[in-house]
Amino acid sequence: MASKIAKPTGSQPDEFELTVAQALVDLETSDAKLKQELRPLQITAAKEVDVGSGKKAIVIFVPVPAQKGFQKVQAKLTRELEKKFSDRHIVFVAQRRILAVPGRRNNGKQPRPRSRTLTAVHDAILDDLVFPTEIVGKRLRQKVDGSKTLKVLLDTKDATSLEYKLDTFSAVYKKLTGKDVVFEFPAVVD
Repeated sequence: MASKIAKPTGSQPDEFELTVAQALVDLETSDAKLKQELRPLQITAAKEVDVGSGKKAIVIFVPVPAQKGFQKVQAKLTRELEKKFSDRHIVFVAQRRILAVPGRRNNGKQPRPRSRTLTAVHDAILDDLVFPTEIVGKRLRQKVDGSKTLKVLLDTKDATSLEYKLDTFSAVYKKLTGKDVVFEFPAVVD
């Protein structure tokens, strides 16, 4: 069970992370099809996020190199984990690092990669949240009072399967990044 959690040395997994890891181990042993794909995969952390109206979501953080492996089985894994953790939505997000802007004090030996900038990490989190579907458009709405809201348009082919999770996506993104976001499907014009 602890082999399913890859934590930095010195830190111990908490009780909630152990229950998620145990659920993954149970799935691995019970489902023959998932066993092959789940064996090498590990998680780095798990958090419970309050979505509002008494609902909760589970955010499972995975290492960036293992993200492709999780995405292969993500649809089935999400379905099975949502059965185990009833009344909670499951979301997989890669554990990414944001590096500070190089300045006088923290000038590194090499330039900061584009994938480690705040903007790139936040965009990648957005893509991870809605994974089975694709983002077809983004609009940033700035109101008169200075508040910004990001409008994200998702692919309409997945509207039926993702409609119930849109509030969860917004709440999780707000919790992880602090930015307001509204997910919707574009109106189809015939």
